[in-house]
This record gives sequence, C-alpha cells and structure tokens, in this order.
Amino acid sequence: MLTWFAEANPIIQATLAGVFTWGCTAVGSAIVFLFNDVNRKLLDIMNGFAAGIMIAASFWSLLAPSIDYAQSGGYGKWAFVPAVVGFLVGGIFLRIIDLVVPNMDFASKEGVEGPKTSLSPTTLLFLAITIHNFPEGLSVGVAFGAGGMGLSSATLQSALILALGIGIQNLPEGSALSMPIRSGGSSKGHAFNLGQASALVEIVGATLGAWLVTQVTIILPYALSFAAGAMIFVCVEELIPESQNNGNNDVATLALLAGFALMMALDVALG
Repeated sequence: MLTWFAEANPIIQATLAGVFTWGCTAVGSAIVFLFNDVNRKLLDIMNGFAAGIMIAASFWSLLAPSIDYAQSGGYGKWAFVPAVVGFLVGGIFLRIIDLVVPNMDFASKEGVEGPKTSLSPTTLLFLAITIHNFPEGLSVGVAFGAGGMGLSSATLQSALILALGIGIQNLPEGSALSMPIRSGGSSKGHAFNLGQASALVEIVGATLGAWLVTQVTIILPYALSFAAGAMIFVCVEELIPESQNNGNNDVATLALLAGFALMMALDVALG
C-alpha cells in the first residue's frame, strides 16, 4: 500500500492527502457526539501546537523548496523574488477574501469581517473556517506536486509531514466549529455535518494545487510561496489569537514552540 502511494501520480497523492486532512476535521467535529463541552485549555494547547507546526512547515515544506527551484531555474541572485512575491500575494489574497466575504472575526470572536450581513453567527463562523481551510488544502497539493519534480528540498516525506501537521491542526478546528453550533441549539448531527463540511474545500484545494504545479511548472516557486503566505496568515489571523484569548497564553505559547520544534526535527530528519 505504501509502495503504491509512493509511486502514484502526485495529483492522486495530493487528493488522498486532502481526504486525510478532511478526515481529521471530521474526527474533531465528531467530539460533539461525545461531550457537551470541550476543555478550553486543551483546545488552546492544540491550537498553539498546530500553529507551530504550520509556521515551520511554511518554511521547510514551502518557502525553502520555492527558493531551491528558483535557484535551479536560472534566477541567480534573484532567486528570492518568487518566494517574496508569492508569500506576500498569498497573505494579501486571504485578507481580501476576508474583506469581501462576511465571516467571523477570530481575533475578538465578537465582530464580523467583510460587508454587513444578516447571516447568523454560526454561518459566519462556518464561512471563516472554510475560507481559511482552502489554502491549507492548496499547500498540501503544491507540496505533493513539488515532491514529484525531484527537488532536493521538496520530497514526498516533507509533503506527508505537511499533511500530517495540517491534519493535527484540523482536529481542534473541527471541534471549535461543531461545539459552538451545538451550543447554539442545533442538533448534534447538524453540528457535526457543518464541522466536517468546512474542510471539504481542502480536498479541492489539494487536487487543484497539485494539478496546477504539474501542468504549469513555471508557477511552482510562486505557488509554493503563495501557499506559505496563506498559511502564515491563517496562523496569525486564526490559530494564535484562538490560543491566546482565553487565559492560557503561556502554555499555548510553549505548545507553539513544541510544534515548531517537532516539525523542524521531522522535516530535517525525514525530508
């Protein structure tokens, strides 16, 4: 089975990885069937840990391969250009989406970003998480696509580690969506369905990302850094505020450091 996966087309690998990250969200959302409430401190630790993983992954799994590909592609001393441009565009792109599409403000959990709307807080929360899930899927797809091109810093192992890190991040994210929906009066089944559905875009993003970079290789360094910028935006906009706004600052920060260190160790050792 593992041999078949290693030899599969990068698009298939990315799609299956997207299914895995969606499955992690579904598992997190399913907590609504077992508990009426989730320990806030545990969620903050998991969010901090996930942020550390994603920040590390943004460099070792996305930015470093972007620079590596640009250097081997004849950019010379300008090899940093695709990384810088893609990184900034990735973050700005998500910011524009936040301004255009009504969604929950993660920094305060009280305000609404985007145009005025009469949508319910549940719908706004669902939209916010769905919007931020797409670039996570895209980053997985781009990583698997890059891994299929033989770059020294972009390997199948690093793509798998990235998918694992995003999967870990999706566990608390699923419960962070399903539990408030349940608390708002919805049935457990409805809360679960909305929670898992928010990550379906990750499968689409993963497939699309792998297809794009394998079909139009010239965009690879930009796509890698775009995904990195989008992931950093998600960390700063969503995960870190979520972990820091509930009185568990110190333990959440330590968890972030632990997540970063673990991702760094795994990527360097196995990548």
